This record gives sequence, C-alpha cells and structure tokens, in this order.
Amino acid sequence: MNDRQALLRRLPSVDSLLAHSALQEQIRVYGRELVVEAIRSQLDNARKRILDSAQGDVCESALINGIEDFLAREEDSSLKSLINATGVIIHTNLGRALLSKSAQEAMVGAAAAYNTLEFDLATGKRGSRLAQASQMLRDLTGAEDALVVNNNASALILILSALAKEREVVISRGQLVEIGGGFRIPAIMRESGAKLVEVGATNRTRISDYEAALADRSAMILRVHSSNFKQIGFVEQPALAELTALARSRGVLAVDDLGSGALIDTAQFGLDHEPTVQESLAAGADLVCFSGDKLLGGPQAGIILGKLNLLSQLKRHSLARALRVDKLTYAALIATLEHYRRGEALQKAPVWQMISRPLHDIRETAEKWAEEVGGSVVGGESTVGGGSLPGTALPTALLALASESPNRALERLRQTNPPVIARIADGRVLLDPRTVLPEQETDLLAALKSIV
Repeated sequence: MNDRQALLRRLPSVDSLLAHSALQEQIRVYGRELVVEAIRSQLDNARKRILDSAQGDVCESALINGIEDFLAREEDSSLKSLINATGVIIHTNLGRALLSKSAQEAMVGAAAAYNTLEFDLATGKRGSRLAQASQMLRDLTGAEDALVVNNNASALILILSALAKEREVVISRGQLVEIGGGFRIPAIMRESGAKLVEVGATNRTRISDYEAALADRSAMILRVHSSNFKQIGFVEQPALAELTALARSRGVLAVDDLGSGALIDTAQFGLDHEPTVQESLAAGADLVCFSGDKLLGGPQAGIILGKLNLLSQLKRHSLARALRVDKLTYAALIATLEHYRRGEALQKAPVWQMISRPLHDIRETAEKWAEEVGGSVVGGESTVGGGSLPGTALPTALLALASESPNRALERLRQTNPPVIARIADGRVLLDPRTVLPEQETDLLAALKSIV
C-alpha cells in the first residue's frame, strides 16, 4: 500500500465526524444538512491534498477546525445585521430605510399566520390585495387611485409599457439620469418599447422645447426629478405645472417620476425642499411614481398614484402581475402609511426620527461615548443618502478617534459582532450617533473598546 492510500484510509467517515462531540453545538446552531456539507467539503479538500502530494493532515482535530471555519464563513456570507455609524440615513449599501417597530411586527404577523391578503371578511369572497394600501395612499395624497409594484424602476417600466409603447415620450436632456447600479433612464425606456425624444440642453430646457417636440405620435411628457444629483449655475427647467398645462392642451399625459417620494416637507429640518407627492398631484400630474424605501421610510416598493382611468389600465397590463409585491411588503407598507395617517411619522418612522433628531441630543450621545471609550467630540454633517437631497446635509456631532491606521481600525470594526460601519476624515475614525439605534449602543461601545 503506498503512502497516498494509507493516508486516504485514515480519513474519518462523515458519520464519525457527525457524531463527534465538538460538532454537536454546530449541528444545533446550523442544522445537520449544513454541517454535513461542511464535513464533505473538508474531507474532499483533504483527499485532494493527499492525492496531489501524498501529504495532508488527517487528524480529527484539524478537520474539526476546518469544518468550524467553513460554517463561520457561511454565516458571514448571509444577510447580517450591523451598526451604521456613518451618518448616512438612507444608506443604499446597508439596506436603505429602516422599518418602524410597527412595520417589523406587521411583517412577522403576516409571515406567521394566514391573513386577509386577498380575502374579504365581510363577503367571504376573494378581495384585492391592494385595497387597504390604496385607500390609505388616496387619503394621504388626494390621488384618485394607487398601485404598488416592487420598486420605482418597475413602476416607470409599467407606466411606459402600458401607456406609451411604440409611441414617443418627451423628456429633458437634463433629466436622463442614472440611478443606482448603473441603470439609466434611457435604457429603461427602451425596454418598455417607448421611443425617447430628448429636448433642450443638459443644463437648460424651456417649455418651448417641449412644445416643439410634441407630435402626433407623442404619448406623454415625462419629468424625472434629479433626486440623486444637483445642477447649479446656468440652469433652467420649466415648473411641473407648466408641463402639465402643456400636456393637457396637446392631449398627452404628464408623468412625474419623483424618485424619493417625500410626504413631509424636508425644508423644516434645514434641508433643501424635496418636492412632495402631494405637490406633484396638485400641479396636475396624471401619474406620479416614487420609491417606498427612501423618504417614505417603508419597504422596497414602487408606488404609482394618479388618475383612476390610467391606474385601471396599469392594473390590467400583463406586467402588473409580474411586478406585484407580496404579503410582507404590503404589511410593512400599510404599517408605515398608518404612521402618516396618525401624524406620527416623525416619532415612529426611523428615517424621520433620524432626520428630525435634535443636534443637542446627538451631541449628548457623542459625549457619553467619548467618556466611555476616549476620543473627542467634533462637529460634522450627516446626509440623507439613498439618492435623496444631494448636496445638502444635517449638522451633527461626531465621536472622533485617533488611530495610527484608520483603515485598519475600520477593518477591525467590520469584524466585530455585530459589525460596525464608520468613516474616516482627516486621519481619524468618525462615528455619527444620528444613525445608531439606541438599542445598539451597548454593542457599539463594546466594539470600540475592543479596538481602542
């Protein structure tokens, strides 16, 4: 028997490793199937090393260590909760808007039991999954009807596919934006089958440019709000009311893609004014679409509001079923909208809690952290993020930690449990209390103490 065969024979079996006392806790935590996968992976690696070089560590302790490392990597690769100390409120890479406690509980309730998703308790017959959310959106905005799809890009594709396929859509060159992930408005429009007609210049578009472009094949004027960038200087765009008046006079639709979808005026918090959904509808837009997980502060969704006859066409379109949302999204959306209906969004929706949090309260928290872990408290800025209100910021107070290697400090914070995400400026590690939840403070301080 050669060396390779001898080493291969010494490898333990899957069953013997499963019965090992050191793996019983792993089986309880990760489940038998994943542990079996980890065992087989480590045994395969050991066999490969033996066959390649007639060498390999076949002792059980080495294999157990490899199995535990495999399981730890699997855990790290899954969706994981973390602490956002960056000060970016709607952080796209960290999951965008946080849901309120009520929205979280509503999702759990919808997942844990059968529910009235498409059942009418009064009649005992099939109902509409959209009924409650639609009624709440109508009450809050004054729209005639509403539809919910899975994100705002989907909302725009549905609108264009149902109402402008093989027809022309007039849009300003200054509004041919790119949204997250490299997706661009012109590409979305091509996928819908609509023909893009660009008017004006990058920085200046007048109402006369739209007038000259409208023709027999025109289906709509589309305005796309520049929610993720800002133009300054020699710029001009007609007001939405001008566009809607022109659209009515020429028999075409006026559609407003708002992006962020604020229902509350952001100017009251010292930010720039973000156009609200109510303002777009009041200006005469036939349809308005926006995201559910940005300034609305709810789950990922695309919301379409507007004229009853147009929403009826959208609901009948074949794409509407492909783009519809599930019971969990509806549960979270309804709970979020309920905060607005009760006038408690500033107190209950995390996005608005963070935006409206007083500076003195943030400073007190930063000073408490400094007493615990050292460092100093410095002034700084928080941003809304998520492609909302570019170029504007909220004053904040930051915990600043000196470090010989700030990048290494950030790396170590990312390795804590839960991970902490911070930022660097002027060679210091900065942490913003605005985006740290009160229940996360103990874990945050423990993480900071471990690296200071």
